[in-house]
Amino acid sequence: MEKISRTKIVDLLKRDDFGAKVNVKGWVRTRRGSKQVNFIALNDGSTINNVQLVVDLANFDEEMLKLITTGACLSVNGLMVESVGSGQNVEIQATEIEVLGTCDNTYPLQKKGHSMEFLREIAHLRPRTNTFGAVFRIRHHMLSPFISFSMKRDSSISIHPSLLLLTVKEPDRCSRLLPRTCTT
Repeated sequence: MEKISRTKIVDLLKRDDFGAKVNVKGWVRTRRGSKQVNFIALNDGSTINNVQLVVDLANFDEEMLKLITTGACLSVNGLMVESVGSGQNVEIQATEIEVLGTCDNTYPLQKKGHSMEFLREIAHLRPRTNTFGAVFRIRHHMLSPFISFSMKRDSSISIHPSLLLLTVKEPDRCSRLLPRTCTT
């Protein structure tokens, strides 16, 4: 695979230098297509939006293509082109694909939406969902000014309760794990 420095999807979606060679890495959200062409939605976590990969099946090994399922991790080199489809400005015509990690067909996060009840059962995969990705981004942007202020003022340390504690199925037990105290 040709060595091209990685571009985050959040940065790629802002570019308009069509025809440039790019490398993106991320997880497959969806894959659809026909006998000649596949379309893969790839996400690296830098944005809630995916980038679409256009894969001409004639240019790739059939056995390697079988490994590309929802949840698989890929490194893709390709040409950034203006999208002809609706809903996106940019897409990548894949020239090289490397499967960095495969994913079993029983991977629980599929294209359909999932209930919060279901996501509580798979806490280790929640950050890969759009809902929790948005929550974590909002949380980051809300806390950053406070942490920055506090570090400049007295170099205090910010400690966050584990997000895993919030997955306790009985809310009463969770409140006993982290007692409230007030110091003045």
